[in-house]
Amino acid sequence: MPRSETEVIRSRRVVLPEGERPADVLVRDGRIARIAAHGSLPAGGGRLTDLGGTALLPGLVDTHVHVNEPGRTAWEGFATATRAAAAGGVTTIVDMPLNSVPPTTTPAGLEAKRRAADGRAWVDLGFWGGAVPGNLADLEPLHRAGVFGFKSFLAPSGVEEFPHLEPTALEAALAEQARLGALAVVHAEDPAVLAAAPQRAGVRYRDFLASRPPGAETAAVARLLAAARRTGARVHVLHVSSAAVLPLLRRARAQGVEVTAETCPHYLALAAEHVPDGATAFKCCPPIRDEANREALWTALAAGEFTAVVSDHSPSVPGLKLLPEHGGSGDFAAAWGGISSLQLGLPAVWTEARGRGHTLADLAGWMSAGPARLAGLDGRKGAVAVGRDADLVAFDPDGAFTVHAAGLHHRHPVTPYAGRTLTGTVRTTWLRGRVVDVGGEPSGVQLLRPG
Repeated sequence: MPRSETEVIRSRRVVLPEGERPADVLVRDGRIARIAAHGSLPAGGGRLTDLGGTALLPGLVDTHVHVNEPGRTAWEGFATATRAAAAGGVTTIVDMPLNSVPPTTTPAGLEAKRRAADGRAWVDLGFWGGAVPGNLADLEPLHRAGVFGFKSFLAPSGVEEFPHLEPTALEAALAEQARLGALAVVHAEDPAVLAAAPQRAGVRYRDFLASRPPGAETAAVARLLAAARRTGARVHVLHVSSAAVLPLLRRARAQGVEVTAETCPHYLALAAEHVPDGATAFKCCPPIRDEANREALWTALAAGEFTAVVSDHSPSVPGLKLLPEHGGSGDFAAAWGGISSLQLGLPAVWTEARGRGHTLADLAGWMSAGPARLAGLDGRKGAVAVGRDADLVAFDPDGAFTVHAAGLHHRHPVTPYAGRTLTGTVRTTWLRGRVVDVGGEPSGVQLLRPG
């Protein structure tokens, strides 16, 4: 659709910031120009798309995606990841600074990312920088270059080119990020607690779970919050898997610490009791915990304690997952930890949410508005609202489908959702007013941190 044209998208279920209602949405020059009563806007010289009872959601914003390109493009790449995103209703991603080579820890690393992504993205995308030992002087130039904040690990990351921050280095990095006004996003597990936990190789999921106890998260979050309190840094706790950290976050907020947190679809949709032995597609760090913990995460989500639900899409080549179906050992201790869910997060969360009485408006808040606000993109993304980019998703909340590898767009169709029946199907995705055709030409643009 040429930018000079207009389009009216009509639905009896438009999910707006104030709730769901029938409406017509007028799109002009890639932005939402008007929201009017259902059936009131003529197509005029443009087009009319009538979705009937199919819901119209804001495009999802996923601020936790490991694209891995350049350097580990065999694991995932911008073309495959962003096609998967578009197929799953995700219209904006923010790429993590690892597991690419080089990582996004220097201006040169950022430039390598931008070159790799140029002209190869089906959705809009931005980049996180990384805070690692020895790159304190790189944080300011990366910030000025438009990264959305800085990721750090408090325990080993799993790749040697992105080492974790010890307490002194963490304090220095947070102080510098506070000076810059930058957001610190942190993988919070404590290496001492992990080292003291029982480490047993083998196919039993319960052994792997014991090796990453909830105490590793609570100890690391407590250390992070103490450092944030001392430095005045704004911090965000990534992929919370353990509900035990929630009281720490509540207490810190009450004391004036600027802290937010996210959780992920796999922590809300899956539970340890149902992970088969040897099923290393389920391995992630921190791990999928038990049913009681999952319900506590849902309670916290409903209470507004999480800013976002985002994928932590972290694929690898199948050989690193040691999948038995691919001839691997199924050894959880040795397998790569990461779950591929960029295309499936929306239906995975909705399948569980609707059974708990949640609405599509709740879903849009968790997976679109919240992540957009976290990244500072809420002036452009994250809502069906006048002036925002026309990033939209036609979503059938009642459509059910079974996950098959052949239908997945990410580079390696390995997922713990394989064979599961999920509810909620993406019918169409619009990016800035254009229908995304994953078999056509990419039209995603690279985003800079606002301001």
